[in-house]
Amino acid sequence: MDQLALLFVLLLGALISVPVGDRFGLPAPVLMTLLGIVLAVLDFVPNVDIPPELILPILLPPLLYAAVRRTSWRQFTANKRPIFLLAVALVFVTTLCVAAVAHTIVPGLPLAAAVALGALVAPPDPVAATAVAGQLGLPRRLVSILEGEGLFNDVTAIVLYHVAVAAAVSGSFTPGEAAIELVLSAVVAVAVGLVLGWGANKLMDLLGDATLQIGLTVLVPYASYVLAEELHGSGVLAVLTTALFLAEYGTDADDVMTRLAGHTFWDIVDTLVTGVAFGLIGLELHNAIRTASGRWGEMLGWAGVIVAVVVFVRLAWLLPATALTKRMHAKRDYEEEIPVGWRETVIMWWSGMRGVASVALALAIPLETDSGAGFPDRDEIIFIAFGVIMATLVLQGLTLPWLVKRLGVTADSEREKEFEKSLAVRAAKAAKRRLKEIESAEELSEELSEQMQRRAFEIGVRIYPEMGDEERREARRRLKRMRRIQGEMLSAARHEVLAARSEPGADPEVVDRVLRHLDVRSLR
Repeated sequence: MDQLALLFVLLLGALISVPVGDRFGLPAPVLMTLLGIVLAVLDFVPNVDIPPELILPILLPPLLYAAVRRTSWRQFTANKRPIFLLAVALVFVTTLCVAAVAHTIVPGLPLAAAVALGALVAPPDPVAATAVAGQLGLPRRLVSILEGEGLFNDVTAIVLYHVAVAAAVSGSFTPGEAAIELVLSAVVAVAVGLVLGWGANKLMDLLGDATLQIGLTVLVPYASYVLAEELHGSGVLAVLTTALFLAEYGTDADDVMTRLAGHTFWDIVDTLVTGVAFGLIGLELHNAIRTASGRWGEMLGWAGVIVAVVVFVRLAWLLPATALTKRMHAKRDYEEEIPVGWRETVIMWWSGMRGVASVALALAIPLETDSGAGFPDRDEIIFIAFGVIMATLVLQGLTLPWLVKRLGVTADSEREKEFEKSLAVRAAKAAKRRLKEIESAEELSEELSEQMQRRAFEIGVRIYPEMGDEERREARRRLKRMRRIQGEMLSAARHEVLAARSEPGADPEVVDRVLRHLDVRSLR
């Protein structure tokens, strides 16, 4: 098996893991990691030959962009304090605790190298957290906090990692310079993200065509990441800024085709890239096995201690942080989403899985220092990092569904239904307001006006079928029957057009264009 065949196996596994995970109630990223582990121990499967410095630039931009599509700027600003406590403060605390313990238990491990280890295992993976949380039906407030933490903690961790690695390579470290670097990195990243987001938004208006616009959304995250990194900024924060800008200002309510096609396209990208990323995590297990050759007992002991530190520091931080946030929330009536009760806090604690970023940072540790000597304890750092990743991702990922079910933490479906109903009512009222404006400007027949009134009501019913009284429910039943009949009519039309594709003299491009009109009509 060569590298290309291995890639196709991972892509196929990414697709199959979704229905298998749904069938057995297991997260697809965890299943892909297990597949990678199985492939890693097979003799005929080659070692992955991807330069470590390319893993983050290739995988992170599309994954981050796809994740940001599910959130909003308002959601981020409303939850800025919980996100800060988890994505910034907790990353610092975890890094310091891991560094202190590793410096103590691993003989001869310099402090700078220990800090690098702490930084690369500190951030929970944004893809793993959102993918797992999204499948378990957790309350939206928990998913929002986990998404916010996962999206922003890489920024803090990666900057800390680069500072620590630079100190280990050069042999010098200045706290003041490190703090300045952290601030400048964030400023540059936000500036790059805003400029590219604004430019991409203007360019989308110029392109017009849905295919070209979606193609641009593929390029923009990579451009944002690479440009920020070239300017010594945070590529991760730049991608997040660009994506948030486009989510806020780059949406045209009337651009139906781009929205439908873009949603489908990014769902596909998210599924495939996520699968490949977690498959690579499992495949990289051979590096850890080779590193531990002849020293299994000692290195497993170190890894186990660091796993315990990472897991319990998160719990020790979450308990007081959640209590503090609740108290401030009650006093000032903030709109932020916070965990309710100890059960949700436990779920947040057990959702702290490490993943793609930790793997990439571990493999990207330099081989040598400026003096020409080998990077101190590089093999030990990589083994411990993989121990933390495997323990948190596989163990926590496999047991999280059981824990959620055991604690009875579920989404507030009634609240979601009420919100959906309110949106349906607002949509119907907006349609009626617009109809009145049209009636005042144009002369409509009584029959047409009544028909349009019914259509305005149908807009709300299509969104929330339970809306309305018995009379309206009867209208909904009639609408449902009409939609069924109309669907069968459109199906017959599509079959007829497709049959024409194989007729002599038929132009396939014309057939596809007509079929596309029918498909759009079917979706509407």
